[in-house]
Amino acid sequence: MTVRNEETPDDGAASPTPRTSEDLADRVELRRIRLGLSLSELAHRARMSPSYLRELALLHGDFDPDGLTRLAKALDTTSAELLHGRVDPPPGQASAGAHAGLMRLTERECWDRLDTHGVGRLGLQGETAPVIVPVNFLVDGRSVVYRTQPGSVAAVDPDAPLAFEADHLDEARARGWSVLVTGTAEHVTDPATTGTLADRVGGRPWAGGSRPLWIRLLPEEITGRVIHSP
Repeated sequence: MTVRNEETPDDGAASPTPRTSEDLADRVELRRIRLGLSLSELAHRARMSPSYLRELALLHGDFDPDGLTRLAKALDTTSAELLHGRVDPPPGQASAGAHAGLMRLTERECWDRLDTHGVGRLGLQGETAPVIVPVNFLVDGRSVVYRTQPGSVAAVDPDAPLAFEADHLDEARARGWSVLVTGTAEHVTDPATTGTLADRVGGRPWAGGSRPLWIRLLPEEITGRVIHSP
C-alpha cells in the first residue's frame, strides 16, 4: 500500500528512502554478524573503506547507489531489503491458517509420507550431546536406509539407538506434516541389497563421493502429525 500526502505528486513517485540512516546501519550490522564477517572483511567484499561503513548512521540518507548495491551483494541480500527491511516474513513465520488443527497420522500414513521425500534429519548421541545430521534417505519396506562414509558422524555402530525425522511445510497454506522414527541401527552388508538400493532413484547422496556404508534404521516406534486447515 502506498501512502501519499498532499506534497506527493500523483504522476511521479519518488524513490523510497529508509526511515532513518540508523535503520540501514542496524540492518548492515545485524546481517554482518549473522554472516560471521568482520568489518574489514565486509569492507573488502563491498570494495569500500571500513571508515565509510562506520559512518553509515551519519549519512542522513545521502547514500551512494552504486555503493549500496555493492554492500547488498557483499551481504548476500538486496538494496531494497537493506533500505526497508524484509517485506515478507522468514520461512515458518507466516500467519497461521484459519481454524487450523493438529491430527495424528496412522502408521501407514507416516510411511506413505516418508516415501514421498528423500532428505531428513538423523538424531544420534554424540560425544557430549545429541547430534542432528541431515541425510539423504530411502524408505525400504518398513525401514529407513541411508548411506555414509565409514568413520563419519552418521556411521553409527550396529544396534546403536537412532532417531530420524522428516517433514514437509506448505508455507502458502500454513500446512505441514512431520514424521519421527525411533529404533536401532543395522549395517546392510549384502551386496545384492546394497546394489538394489544404490540403483534406486535417490540412492546417490547429494554430497557425492564414496559412501559405501549402508545403514538401516530398524523402527521400534513411528509417529506423525499433520497440521491442516479447511
